Amino acid sequence: MTLIKLPSGTSGTDLKGHKLVLYAPRPTPPEAVAHLKAKFPGLEIAVYNKQFFDTDPYQDISREEWKHVTILVTGSMIPDPEAVPKLQYVQLFSAGANHVVNKPLFKETDVALCTANGVHGPQIAEWVISTFLAHQHQIPRYLEQQREEKWSRADEEETEDAVGRTVGILGYGSIGRQVARVAKALGMNIHAFTNHPRDTPESRRDESYTPEGLGDPEGIFPSKWFSGDLHTFLSSGLDLLVISVPLTPKTHHLLGRAEFQALAGRRTFVSNIARGPIIKTDDLIEALDAGTIRGAALDVTDPEPLPTGHPLWKAKNVIITPHASGASTAYYDRVLKILELNLGRLSRGEELTNKVDRKEGY
Repeated sequence: MTLIKLPSGTSGTDLKGHKLVLYAPRPTPPEAVAHLKAKFPGLEIAVYNKQFFDTDPYQDISREEWKHVTILVTGSMIPDPEAVPKLQYVQLFSAGANHVVNKPLFKETDVALCTANGVHGPQIAEWVISTFLAHQHQIPRYLEQQREEKWSRADEEETEDAVGRTVGILGYGSIGRQVARVAKALGMNIHAFTNHPRDTPESRRDESYTPEGLGDPEGIFPSKWFSGDLHTFLSSGLDLLVISVPLTPKTHHLLGRAEFQALAGRRTFVSNIARGPIIKTDDLIEALDAGTIRGAALDVTDPEPLPTGHPLWKAKNVIITPHASGASTAYYDRVLKILELNLGRLSRGEELTNKVDRKEGY
């Protein structure tokens, strides 16, 4: 474990000498700031309202001020290393870090970069299950019939419930673990695929942030665990494949024609809530239109935004939403809980949660 070293001029649990800059994508409740100040009375806090993809960190804060910042909460605003000599901890609003891992601050320093991994699990799991069930129960078809004022009932053989079906979760992180919890409650079987082997109960635990009572922190839900050979996992009898891996050079175009053929035996339904480029789009369209897979729910696409006229819009049995599965009124509150958790760890010189691995890139 790498412990956080407090910089000179700072002290202990009140975080005296620390300055936090919060680039908030929505108004920050005054009571939230007051709560942090009460818990860490030595901490100086400056809040600015900025959109997630704003990238210029010098619009509101001078380079002289940046010299004193030790903690940054941000979407995409990442200062240059030389501008922040005291910076120790960056808290992202996103679960993924692919949009910032090429920044010099990440590549050239040891500043801790932490994701919002865990805040998306509840709402994204609901999106995954609701879109899958919508397909299974012919909801898109019935909505279209409603617009046409047409009463026509599908045959019973066309409608399958979830009991006894198998969901394969490609990337068993916080989102995948909450999907597993909800799917298990529906009577589904869980197969998990992880980057590294998880052969022991200890290795199956998840130490990242999880809202209390949710997810699968002990790794108890999967009946089978896979790693290494992706095709063995894809061929394991999946009715639903949930893609929840980060986008890295290793996962770019991870799924293409060969992988969709591996899913053909069960005509697996594919759900992508990760990043669009993990899938080869042309191969996905081919698999949908040929019936190799039974359908897909896509919250992310490649390209994104998906342009007007793109053939993916009209592919068979596809549900597309505009990268919205992570939206929730509780999102900001959960990010602030991660921040509070990590501020406590920082004050005690402990390892931070959700810290991005510089070797793996997530």
